[in-house]
Amino acid sequence: MIAENIAHYQTVKTPDGDFTVITASNGAVLASGWTADHTVLRALIHPRLQPEQFCVTDTAACSAVLAYYSGDPDPLANFAVKQHGGEFHSGVWHQMRQIPFGSTLSYAELARATGNAAAVRAAASACARNAAPLFVPCHRVVRTGGQLGGFAWGMELKKSILRFESLN
Repeated sequence: MIAENIAHYQTVKTPDGDFTVITASNGAVLASGWTADHTVLRALIHPRLQPEQFCVTDTAACSAVLAYYSGDPDPLANFAVKQHGGEFHSGVWHQMRQIPFGSTLSYAELARATGNAAAVRAAASACARNAAPLFVPCHRVVRTGGQLGGFAWGMELKKSILRFESLN
């Protein structure tokens, strides 16, 4: 259990549907995604990071999401993201945050960027375990050759986000 045992959540409307962010007391993003049901996101938070209480509050993180959808991805980078994982997963999440808006990286390139070129499947696993999409832009990771690969929120949404980023 984390010391800051009260988390805050907010849902905003985006062109891709409702988007909810859960933040820790210190503002770090614990989970986010395209749903109005914060309990869906609660399930993504690792048990060691699971807050005891959740309250609805306006969050700066949701303001960053709205800025993203206005074409300004920079505010997303200002938020700490708190996820629980081993050294490799943490390294992959860090590398995903380095992929520029409008760009993609293959799972193989992502594995190489973490210093372990053979860990392509493990890189894909880290993408799948990402609890904070947009803040950790797993949608920018594709298969070698540019095919989309999986996305927890659905392939149509991944296509929509990548199309949006390519136009802005």
